Amino acid sequence: MPVFFGRPSTATPAEPIVGSTVQYVIDTLIRRIVSQEYGVDERLPSERQLAQDLGVARNTLREALDQLEERGMILRRAGSGSFVTYDPNGTTESGAPVAAETGPLQLQVVRGILEPEMARLAVINMSPRAIEALGETLSRMETVQTDASAFARLEEEFHRQIAQGTGNPLLVACYNLVLDVRHQSFRAAMYRRHLTPNRIASYQRGYNALFNAIAARDIEQATEFMKLTLIEDQKLLLQEE
Repeated sequence: MPVFFGRPSTATPAEPIVGSTVQYVIDTLIRRIVSQEYGVDERLPSERQLAQDLGVARNTLREALDQLEERGMILRRAGSGSFVTYDPNGTTESGAPVAAETGPLQLQVVRGILEPEMARLAVINMSPRAIEALGETLSRMETVQTDASAFARLEEEFHRQIAQGTGNPLLVACYNLVLDVRHQSFRAAMYRRHLTPNRIASYQRGYNALFNAIAARDIEQATEFMKLTLIEDQKLLLQEE
């Protein structure tokens, strides 16, 4: 279990922490949008239908929709409903889809730019409440022993929380694009081949160390972990070639 350093008895005012049920709704709707089950400009089913379909309360669904709108994936129009604005085939200036243009090593370059800086800013800016939520995600990660897909989803959420903890909305938007590219098939295939139970256990120890560094406000240790993780991922990619 993660070791919490200096957790205060009461949380300070901070950005809203997304609960696990809300996150489940967000993840489910993102998968449907990215897979184009709900296409760009298409109206989502009504709130009543979605809440019934997902087995959640209407207020839970509305909170998830608020998050998706903040991320630019949907647009909510009063009296008309929610419409998909995210285009998985969104193009670059050259006219080709961003995800299709971005190869694994190119992704690593961008991660190398963003992730150490994310860790540094999170150490400086992350609120006690957000650190506590990060620890809860880590606790869920530590329950996974063999399910590579489940671990990858939690790992993604862990990184997203760190990005949000920077307090920089532009960095968060950039990192959401990185996560979109990471959803490409090559990433999933790599995890199926290489994310063994032993490697999961190794990553769990590493993320525990990263969490402790953030909680202890240790910039050097947090950024060093991010760099080491990128090196390990680079080795996996080179094994694929």
